[in-house]
Amino acid sequence: MGGMRFDVFTLFPETLRPYLEVSILKKAAERGLIEIALHNIRDWARDKHHTTDDLPYGGGGGMVMKPEPVFEAVESVLGSPPSCPVILLTPQGRVFTQRVAQELAQHEHLALLCGRYEGIDERVRRHLVTDEISIGDYVLTGGELPALVVIDAVSRLLPGVLGDPDGAYDDSHASGLLEYPHYTRPPEFRGWRVPEVLLSGNHAEIARWRREQSLLRTLERRPDLLKSAPLTEADLAFLRNAARERGLTLPPLPEPSHEEQHDE
Repeated sequence: MGGMRFDVFTLFPETLRPYLEVSILKKAAERGLIEIALHNIRDWARDKHHTTDDLPYGGGGGMVMKPEPVFEAVESVLGSPPSCPVILLTPQGRVFTQRVAQELAQHEHLALLCGRYEGIDERVRRHLVTDEISIGDYVLTGGELPALVVIDAVSRLLPGVLGDPDGAYDDSHASGLLEYPHYTRPPEFRGWRVPEVLLSGNHAEIARWRREQSLLRTLERRPDLLKSAPLTEADLAFLRNAARERGLTLPPLPEPSHEEQHDE
């Protein structure tokens, strides 16, 4: 069986290609771990000008993407009904998070539909799209950047895509917390030294330091994440002490988890 497939439907495929043809995504495609097909919706517009948008009924500014070429593009590639989830990238969608990325990574095939202009005909949303995703509470020119965000975040969760098998787990938000600080050579730069524990070779101490730094960074920057993070008794004790020392207010914390923490 091949890797995960993404079919992207867009009016501007040339805006996506440069990002997909470098680094980790390029290597993953070359190794057959992911397959990304870009489809230009204009190719399914039947008039000689390849019209894909029109004035909105009822008046108002902007243009609206027409339903016919969108339906024909998606159904000609994926069948009718489509053979996989069809995700519309829109500011009205559910907010994209690491948890949503993990959910989408369970599929073998996803279709991403990039909106443009003022919006897309509501009949596309109601009768073709199966999911709607927003990458944040702001408005972009089109769905191409959000599509790249989804492809990137989902792809790096697939087995074999990252060189480090634990890399995706260690990322910020993967465990419900922000990631610990990273250091590399040289051990001293402009008088700033790497924490001694990281040079010690003591893997248990390094794991403990990293866990505590992850907790501390989350407490200082995104304390809201602590409400739903899996925390042990030791984590809770560390957080209470850290908050007291720094004069910070702890959010309501969950009951302690008895699951073993990921240390490597």
